[in-house]
Amino acid sequence: MNKAEFVDLVKDAGKLPSKKDAEIAVNAFIAAVEKALSKKKSVELVGFGKFEAVMQKGKSGKVPGSNKTYKTADKYVPKFKPGKSLKDLVAKK
Repeated sequence: MNKAEFVDLVKDAGKLPSKKDAEIAVNAFIAAVEKALSKKKSVELVGFGKFEAVMQKGKSGKVPGSNKTYKTADKYVPKFKPGKSLKDLVAKK
């Protein structure tokens, strides 16, 4: 599902009067989550899940076919942990 299809789904699920209103709601949600994660804060929606920024440790490795090695730096990456209600809903057949 792409963003346009998701906006249509939000319009129908939220009974919003127009596609434009649904797009504003989706964009506002995305912007709010991005802003919170950029400040290293988590966003927890009970039953749905938790968005958070977690530290990913740097890794070292070897380039295949040569003796060159590399090391990546530590960095923050976004992570989503689904809530129990969402897991149960997806697991239904």
